[in-house]
Amino acid sequence: MTLYVEQAGHGPVPLVLIHGWAMHGGLFAPLVEALQARCTMYVVDLPGHGRSRDCGLPLEPRACAEAIAAATPPAVWLGWSLGGLVALTAALENPRHARGLAMLCATPRFLRAPDWPHGNDAAMVQQLASDLETDYHATLERFMALEAMGSPDPRAELRQLRALAFARGEPELRVLQEGLRVLETADLRDRLPQLAVPNAWIAGRRDRLVHPLAMQASADAARGGFTEVAHAGHAPFFGHAGAVAEALQPLLAGFAAEATA
Repeated sequence: MTLYVEQAGHGPVPLVLIHGWAMHGGLFAPLVEALQARCTMYVVDLPGHGRSRDCGLPLEPRACAEAIAAATPPAVWLGWSLGGLVALTAALENPRHARGLAMLCATPRFLRAPDWPHGNDAAMVQQLASDLETDYHATLERFMALEAMGSPDPRAELRQLRALAFARGEPELRVLQEGLRVLETADLRDRLPQLAVPNAWIAGRRDRLVHPLAMQASADAARGGFTEVAHAGHAPFFGHAGAVAEALQPLLAGFAAEATA
């Protein structure tokens, strides 16, 4: 089966949307609604997730970026969480196709390091990987709780995540394990100065998975813009889709101006 990409919106700016670990493109619905007049969107289900569950591609950033590029026109690419590593890889490897980059609660390195103090503890990812083998559903439930932490109403956001997360079926265990390996090993920090496309970094001030200070440092290294959405957690398109859309506006306007020049 090929990668599933859903088209939405009718605006002049093409925008690719790439979701995070264990989720699917349907979670972007509030943001799609907020941007439908400004963008024509290509909403991706990554391999093994949602309607791409039977797609045999590995959940590896370069392989995913190549498959998405083959299925979409040149566009601005937005990656949320793990999806940010796919979008960042595309912008670095194929800037003629990924002509703009939006990193939404995403960084070039997920884990903490001596020179990366705002990353996550490696033990958290290792525990998720171990727990997947013994209690798949409980592991996903714990991860969704982490995603909801920091939002103004974490219980309501967790209910929304639960309702939407499996609306397109359960993700395949293989790709969940592959995704955790990507989070453990990926480190694109040294390549940020090489970014040749306009880029925007949008953080949730209350995000407990991707620290805003790590995103600000990444934006500085990439010479990109940085916006912090007040009161938002790791999934700022829930409850704050308008603020995310506004934070994207300079990047979208720049693409539109370049396209008409």
